[in-house]
Amino acid sequence: MTEATPASTSCVLVIVGGSMAAVKAPSVLRRLREQGLGVRAIATRAALAFITELSLSTAADGLVGTDAHWFEARPDALHLTHARVDGVVVVAASAELLAGAAGGHANDLALASLLSVRGPVLWVPAMNEAMWRSPAVQANVERLRSWGHRFLGPEVGAFGTRGEGSGLGRMAEPEDIAARMLTLLRPVKRDLEGMRVVVSAGPTREYLDPVRFISNPSSGKMGFAVAEEARDRGADVTLVTGPVTLGDPPGVTTVRIESALELRDAVVAAAADADIVVMTAAVADYRAAEQASEKQAKIAGDVTIHLTPNPDILAHLGADKGKRVLVGFAMETHAGVERAAAKAARKNADFILLNYPTREGTAFGGDDNQVTLVRPDGRHEDWPRVSKREVARRLLDEAVQAAHARPTV
Repeated sequence: MTEATPASTSCVLVIVGGSMAAVKAPSVLRRLREQGLGVRAIATRAALAFITELSLSTAADGLVGTDAHWFEARPDALHLTHARVDGVVVVAASAELLAGAAGGHANDLALASLLSVRGPVLWVPAMNEAMWRSPAVQANVERLRSWGHRFLGPEVGAFGTRGEGSGLGRMAEPEDIAARMLTLLRPVKRDLEGMRVVVSAGPTREYLDPVRFISNPSSGKMGFAVAEEARDRGADVTLVTGPVTLGDPPGVTTVRIESALELRDAVVAAAADADIVVMTAAVADYRAAEQASEKQAKIAGDVTIHLTPNPDILAHLGADKGKRVLVGFAMETHAGVERAAAKAARKNADFILLNYPTREGTAFGGDDNQVTLVRPDGRHEDWPRVSKREVARRLLDEAVQAAHARPTV
């Protein structure tokens, strides 16, 4: 057996665990290669019950390591060869694989390789919610985290094919896995150490009655990306998020809210001693003037709903900004730069990131974003379409520059 030769200076080992989500492993391998990374792959015995060596080797552009190859006659030790990489991502990570790694076991090629790795290890779990929340699994997760291993997910969503339904346990998407792995391999600046960052994310829900509400399809991915980037750069981060399916990011204080009024109260409280505030949340502009206490019956004909404006949270923060750096987001379909500049000036924001909801690949819920940075005086800079994590990195670079430009006395 021979291994693939990495096509770049960085190489990632992808270990595929024994979960039904293993069928997504080829997509993960392809996404990593699209990022310019070399890849190697190991499939556990359990993984091969869900996916074939051929599908993995085609995506990896090289043969896949399995237990059947481990003791083939060869001049080197296969588990040591596979461990000579810059990082490892364990996809479709099962409870069994987590337990073996946490226990320091080396009874198969995957676990033996993990023991020899020197680079970052990213676990991407996939299992049902009951298993994930079990004390044994959580103890293994915490032990691996104490060794510096990172985790992505699991997420809330549909999983399985036999009626398991929806819940916490779904594996993160291949695009998110590749983006997170690239972040771990990229040297991270620690330029936010000692600073407090507050981020708002997701939609708000404005209830008309106990079951009906006004909202929008914001996924929260942009705000979560900012919170995770700030955390990795050393900040003390508070994330205030509306209803989303994303799990709480480790190492981030997460406050979950529903309405715009709840968002305002949580953000204002957290921002009291913050150095940087980033408002990515898609806040409903209006709420019901009077919320019905009981579900309203359906009636024939048109219905008139009386709405009242929600508070402008960005303007509230800007009115008493102090030395904080304040960043807002705007979404426009026309005259975007002019409107965003006016918004930044009116609300005393340091800059606004302008979104384009009608452009391909940048709508609500996507993994990429294309924005324009707009300053209050109208100066602006178009950024290319990149991952939301890369937008977060650039945003915080700008925020740090603005913070350093503040007078010290």
